[in-house]
Amino acid sequence: MRDLLRKTLILLALLSLVGCSGAPAGPAADSARSDKERAVAVTEVGPDVLELTRENGALALDIYHVLRREGGNLFYSPHSISLALAMTYAGARGETARQMAEALHYTLPPERLHPAFNSLDQILALRGEGAQGKDGEGFRLNVANALWGQADYSFLDSFLDALAENYGAGMRLVDFVQDAEAARGAINGWVSEETEGRIEELLGPGAVNADTRLVLTNAIYFNAAWAYPFQENATEDGSFHGLTGESTVPMMRQTERLNYAKGPGYQVVELPYDGYELAMTIVLPEEGGFEAFEESLDAERVEEVLQSLERRQVALTLPRFELETELSLVEALTALGMTDAFGAGADFSGMTGERDLFIGEVVHKAFVSVDEAGTEAAAATGVVMLASAAADEPVQVVVDRPFITMIRDLETGAVLFVGRIIDLG
Repeated sequence: MRDLLRKTLILLALLSLVGCSGAPAGPAADSARSDKERAVAVTEVGPDVLELTRENGALALDIYHVLRREGGNLFYSPHSISLALAMTYAGARGETARQMAEALHYTLPPERLHPAFNSLDQILALRGEGAQGKDGEGFRLNVANALWGQADYSFLDSFLDALAENYGAGMRLVDFVQDAEAARGAINGWVSEETEGRIEELLGPGAVNADTRLVLTNAIYFNAAWAYPFQENATEDGSFHGLTGESTVPMMRQTERLNYAKGPGYQVVELPYDGYELAMTIVLPEEGGFEAFEESLDAERVEEVLQSLERRQVALTLPRFELETELSLVEALTALGMTDAFGAGADFSGMTGERDLFIGEVVHKAFVSVDEAGTEAAAATGVVMLASAAADEPVQVVVDRPFITMIRDLETGAVLFVGRIIDLG
């Protein structure tokens, strides 16, 4: 199953919350929302936004180190995961909130954290004006949030207001008790629309049931052309030396002035997207040194790598690839210290006024497609309760072995996607 799903750039994280006790069901309704409008945020990159992106970067590495133990390729969106969990955190209280804040590296108090998410989201929404997408249409970086609550179940106005003002997330009322399948279809339809059809079934059969009371979802869709597209006639088959064997894959080639660095045991190159606001960073450990390098990765090492980049003439060989992943994040988040949130002792009383909800599942799906034209990526997260230099000799970067990749916003440092590519073909 996992092998089948490791073929796409759509990420999906779903958080579902289930009731600790039964609750009466009423007739399903189409929507219910706070009467609060989304707050207009400052779109200058201030200290709270920079602190938030540092926190999310630390979470990205924590998740990486837990999930890599399973082996195989990996692709996920730490931004999507953090957004879904931040919305859940807005309703957490007591020890549950403390554990979530520690696991997610939240250092900002809630009254600053949630507005910082709002500012970052609105900053990212400004990206790509006039830029092109991979498909020849316009650049897209779309982020959407939504809540799916049990009809006739009582949610606090303060919780709904906080999510409306800071995340633009309105509550859609569905009837998990009487018709969980229809609720599943509505959620999957929304995710599919927000990811341009790349994630058609976030929730599989049985993912929600009569015990589900709330599902929080985030979806991200990214489609961007390279600032320097690869020429298709330069692509030739070549060997990729993976951890489990060698394969033959299409190898793209170009020589351009790119941000580049070489450090002890690695090379790194950064490919900007059209508009020069986002970029894909590729970290290539030396042959035979991939596992030792990733073991050493921490926030300080990543910052060191990124700070060492400088413009160089680079002769780059990069495989064309497409990956899809589906992950359950319960074990990973539990390992990071979020233990209370997943049991009957959870305190999400900030959602309902009662300690009657806990997290049943956190699902994440991701898809990535990288070719000569650019990158397409998508992600969804759900929480179920329940200056130019002189010309020089080009440096050679041949990505023919396991590598790590990130798609990030250059101004804020926000890491939108992370990948671990160890085998292709």
